[in-house]
Amino acid sequence: MTENDLRTDLAAAFRIAAELGWHESVGNHFSAAISSDGSRFLMNPKWRHFSDIRASDLLVLDANDAEVMSRPNAPDPSAWCIHGTVHRTNPACRVLFHCHPKNITTLACLADPALKPIDLNTARFFGKVAIDLGFGGMADEREEGERIARTLGSKPVLIMGNHGVSISAETVAEAFEHLYFLEKAAGTLLAAYATGQPLAVMSDNLAAKTAAEWEPYKGMAFAHFDHWKRKLDKTQPDFRD
Repeated sequence: MTENDLRTDLAAAFRIAAELGWHESVGNHFSAAISSDGSRFLMNPKWRHFSDIRASDLLVLDANDAEVMSRPNAPDPSAWCIHGTVHRTNPACRVLFHCHPKNITTLACLADPALKPIDLNTARFFGKVAIDLGFGGMADEREEGERIARTLGSKPVLIMGNHGVSISAETVAEAFEHLYFLEKAAGTLLAAYATGQPLAVMSDNLAAKTAAEWEPYKGMAFAHFDHWKRKLDKTQPDFRD
């Protein structure tokens, strides 16, 4: 995939996130690595609404650049803290989404934010979710970024207590699909909690089996994302500019 292709996909992800209500004012950030070691990456500029972002707007940042925050087009400090640290320390994380969708963030505010396997979508993530309960305020300190990166590790999902979520994937399409199903899964779990009835939590063996059964459906991510890009081509074609 060329850098231009990656820019187009990332711009599409911002537009789709805004359509689905996953944005938060002019904050939150998505990034994608463009170098083999992950240190050079694309990310949205500071305080640009997701619905306005075009492919050409994305910044090219170097995770090893100690002067990045002193430049005129410096990114948001919390974005640099999280994305810069993850891309610098974890080359396997090619794409990183960080946002505060309603259901996932609500789950992250519970004393126990674990995504319990109670249906197909919640079980999809069994064994694939890291949880960070070390919230220290706005993520703009070096130690906060390093802890987030360390806790995420090789998992595709990090539920960030009192904060939101970070999603790691090899491609933009897969990161989008993780976020899409995670938000649905969190909504189902919260609705089940709201009944006040005991949860029918799957055994670890059944949850692991169900998670494994999702693997042959990996191609869904690309078909789903292509569907959304076709919709954008009809309604918001400037995302490709």
